[in-house]
Amino acid sequence: MNTLREALQEYLDLRRSLGFKMHDAGLLLPRFVSFMETRHAEHISNGLALEWAQNPSVQPAEWARRLCFVRGFARHRSATDTRTEIPPVGMLPHRSTRARPHLYTEAEVRRLLNAALELPVAWPSTPLRPWVFHCLIGLLSVTGLRISEALNLELGDVDLEDAVLTIRGAKLGRSRLVPIHPTTCTVLADYLRRRKQFLGRQVSSYVFVTSRGTRLDIGRVHRTFYALSWQTGLRAEGASKGPRLHDFRHRFAVEVLIRWYQSGEDAWRLLPVLSTYLGHIYVAGTYWYLSGSPELMAQAMDRLERRWGESS
Repeated sequence: MNTLREALQEYLDLRRSLGFKMHDAGLLLPRFVSFMETRHAEHISNGLALEWAQNPSVQPAEWARRLCFVRGFARHRSATDTRTEIPPVGMLPHRSTRARPHLYTEAEVRRLLNAALELPVAWPSTPLRPWVFHCLIGLLSVTGLRISEALNLELGDVDLEDAVLTIRGAKLGRSRLVPIHPTTCTVLADYLRRRKQFLGRQVSSYVFVTSRGTRLDIGRVHRTFYALSWQTGLRAEGASKGPRLHDFRHRFAVEVLIRWYQSGEDAWRLLPVLSTYLGHIYVAGTYWYLSGSPELMAQAMDRLERRWGESS
């Protein structure tokens, strides 16, 4: 039988071959194995897993995360070592600290788009800058793309003739096709025309670029978005918290679900379709969007009450 350290390498190699990056697990699990070695333990037990997870130097929420990594490894190890104990789910419960999303209204999105067109164009800015952010924010609001996916778009990924975007290297390295509306094609075509006119052909292959033609980086995007948020009243001046770029994704998902409910579609049956469109690995990730929208919950309750009425 191989050692825990050998088994861990097999586990990490297997998970990575399936597309999981295993960044954090790859850092923490070797420390867990080292801890087991200092205890001269040959198999994983709940007691030792709990002792390692509850490191006094980290917060309780991190304890649950550490134990979750051990749980995954233990499941794998139990196939070859029957002495292995798998820490049960709920052994170290914690409340999720996931940020509460902001559901942008149509008026708020419109104000952001208009403010983007008013961005300064004098040096060190350029006449292209307003159109870069107008197109980027608009694209996020109507497609539900992750900001990283939008910034990774290359010219070859944009098919305006067939109205589809190719999203490459998303979570777990997966790729997917995202259909877009004709009006979105029109805005993208206009932006790309301005981009070519301003920069010419000898620039980066990325769609969203800086004044020098290099790929737009996330730090620059966040700084500009915060400035637009303050300008449009979405954030108090200097506030560190407020609506995020990722909330455009939440808004898109909620609006799709609401439209399905209002049109009489079976939203639960169609949820995997939305999950695939958004690039979620698990449908549960899409289901979470239900919790952040009172209107969506009202639509779901109305559908449920009508079904009860029909069956009575």
